[in-house]
Amino acid sequence: MKTYHEGERFPGRIGRTYEESEPAFPMPPTAPEGAPNVLYIVIDDIGFGWIDAFGGLIHTPNISRLADGGLRYTSFTTTALCSPTRSCLLTGRNHHSVGMANIPELASGFPGYNARQPQNKAGIAAMLHDHGYTSFCIGKWHNTPSEETGISGPYDRWPTGPVFGFDRFYGFLGGDSDQWYPKLFLDREAIDQPRLPEEGYHLSEDLTERAMSWIAQHKSLSPDKPWLTYLAFGAMHAPHHIWPEWADRYKGKFDSGWDTYREETLARQKAMGIVPESAELSPMLEGVPEWDTLSADEKRLFARMAEVYAGYMEHTDEQIGRLIDFLEETEQLENTLLFVFVGDNGSSGEGTLNGLFNEQSVTIFAGEPPETVERNVERIDQLGQPGSYNHYPVGWAFAGNTPFKLCKQYTHWGGVRNPMVVHWPAGISAAGELRHQYHHVTDIVPTILDAVGVEAPRFVNSVQQAEIEGESMQYTFEAEPDAPSTHVTQYFEMLGNRGLYHDGWKVVTYHGRKPWENAAAWSFDEDKWELYHVAEDPAEAHNLMEGKDASNLDDPDVRKCIDLVSLWWAEAGKYQVLPLDDRFQARALDREALYAVNPKTTWYEGAVRIQPFEAPPTLSRSWSMSAVIEVPDGGATGPIAAMGGDSSGWSLYLNDGVPTFCYNFPGPELTYIRGTEKLSPGRHTIDYVFEKTGPEPLGAGGVGRITVDGAVVADGEIPRTCTVGYSMDETFDIGWDKGSPVSEDYGPIAEFTGKIIRVDFDSQPDLHSDHDDHHAQHHVTQAMMRQ
Repeated sequence: MKTYHEGERFPGRIGRTYEESEPAFPMPPTAPEGAPNVLYIVIDDIGFGWIDAFGGLIHTPNISRLADGGLRYTSFTTTALCSPTRSCLLTGRNHHSVGMANIPELASGFPGYNARQPQNKAGIAAMLHDHGYTSFCIGKWHNTPSEETGISGPYDRWPTGPVFGFDRFYGFLGGDSDQWYPKLFLDREAIDQPRLPEEGYHLSEDLTERAMSWIAQHKSLSPDKPWLTYLAFGAMHAPHHIWPEWADRYKGKFDSGWDTYREETLARQKAMGIVPESAELSPMLEGVPEWDTLSADEKRLFARMAEVYAGYMEHTDEQIGRLIDFLEETEQLENTLLFVFVGDNGSSGEGTLNGLFNEQSVTIFAGEPPETVERNVERIDQLGQPGSYNHYPVGWAFAGNTPFKLCKQYTHWGGVRNPMVVHWPAGISAAGELRHQYHHVTDIVPTILDAVGVEAPRFVNSVQQAEIEGESMQYTFEAEPDAPSTHVTQYFEMLGNRGLYHDGWKVVTYHGRKPWENAAAWSFDEDKWELYHVAEDPAEAHNLMEGKDASNLDDPDVRKCIDLVSLWWAEAGKYQVLPLDDRFQARALDREALYAVNPKTTWYEGAVRIQPFEAPPTLSRSWSMSAVIEVPDGGATGPIAAMGGDSSGWSLYLNDGVPTFCYNFPGPELTYIRGTEKLSPGRHTIDYVFEKTGPEPLGAGGVGRITVDGAVVADGEIPRTCTVGYSMDETFDIGWDKGSPVSEDYGPIAEFTGKIIRVDFDSQPDLHSDHDDHHAQHHVTQAMMRQ
């Protein structure tokens, strides 16, 4: 029988009857002969100087194994933030071009900033679908507009939607995830984790197992059909969750501190050829203390935080090793084009000067220090364990970015220069070599298309496609090590920080905001452009504009700086970077006004995994809920309605039949309001009312009251409340407390054992006139911590 590809003209013949006709059957598209499998491995929030494959201290034998069998890229750059980098990795276009200037939570009403990936700039999975590829997306996904992540959709920009085009998805939608209690989706359905931490569960292992399972099924059913897998670990983003035995492998290894670590790492990098002999350490950010000035308790605590982080990374490397072993055993490794992205940006400096046991605390306290060293020393052995949401101090971020300047969020090299390893035995004859050519995250998609042997599609889903903006790196697979780069010019912009690389030179600005702050220090007109000849000064240690008169056009450095700044403006206009927007509070308020939640809502049993912005407003205000439930003959227990988890939140539940409300303030500081009698079988109405009594615009305390069938059964004072969020990644649930538990009275993924008819919420407006400004500041801080 004749065949033809779906969408092509029917090549048979249609007659009056079957006997007079010639059939032809439509067939799905096929990949070019010998087309490779493609595997992205994306590690989150880790900088240039952490892993031993690039001169760091953390043991990563499996990444080293891939590098020894492939290529190390030493001049590869990202965008300084997770969502923008991933948009580039998946589309081959610049992040402003696809609307992902920063993160979805800070989207604004300008084309480069609205977080809405356009249909005419589809992702690599959608591109390869028409060439016979099956595609899997596994792990972190932070590229869907936050207001589109609910069950009501739309689903166009979900991983399996038409814009990105993956066939299957297993992972989480937000910027970070509890590694012990992740909020998982299978395709578009919210599901529970397969087992609990006490049963050996860890998210990194789960993601690896899912990748191996799907690839194994694919190999069994269609051994000749190539696949694309995008595996994005939640590691190494905070919280740094890992078993103590992994952290203990690094006991004492960070005791000498971040200053010594930088010096020793730079020496190893030079010895390996990762950086040239001319490289010098860039200066630390002003205000970061020298290690020798710290107290004994600070040194002990901060060193342990680094040990936990290092163990977390080595554990991640082991998962990579499991996957590589599986591909080798199933005879797929040889023809798999594999990219290991060691960071989607530089190391994170969002842990503040002293680090954090609970990252949520930095967004909760209004006018108070988030945590104390003394308190965290007391719980040092809990770091990385369930109940913690930990992050190291900013000093380790700069150490982890050795030898570069600044960190995540910034357009200096410390924010955007990351290690990359490429491994493809069937397509790369060189092994263990270095590649110093400059390249950028936009270059991955054109490289894949070249390797597969297809052109970028003119149409995807019947939508005409915009051009790919990156440059293929395939020439580096066989090139001499010193072949010139094909990517000569690249602009940068992130949260008001700007930069431009051009042919061995770089201009860059620092917009004056610390990593954990949410307001720019000065206007764009007050920015000072720095100039570096990075071909000779790779770590940006010597600003050639320092002390220069910017109006002296006879100075060649001044002229070079002016030329490059002019080129930056041209690139900004070309790629939708304008208008420059360093607003934080105003941007948050605009979005809240646009997607304001109705203060009076009704919820029904089965409404689970509701994102916080879609949940009933219960922050910094008086509010109430009324639950109609039915208690079976044997009694009932468990959550009726819950928001948040063990890092902070609230829950209304029956504790062995007794109505109870728990308020979990970061610390933890648990406040319980308890009834005294079990509910009898039958239908009951349980009301909970919170009356805000404190004068503070944010975090004010108040009185909580539980009423059953019209009679007050319990009340109590809640001294202080959360300001703008209950958790970095927990959700709102009816009839469950999905994920980690709000209350110590019940365990994780707890379910109500009775029946819930309905739960009505009524959220009162905040009467404080200065609420908006305070609210926005803290809302932005929380959004930034989720990157």
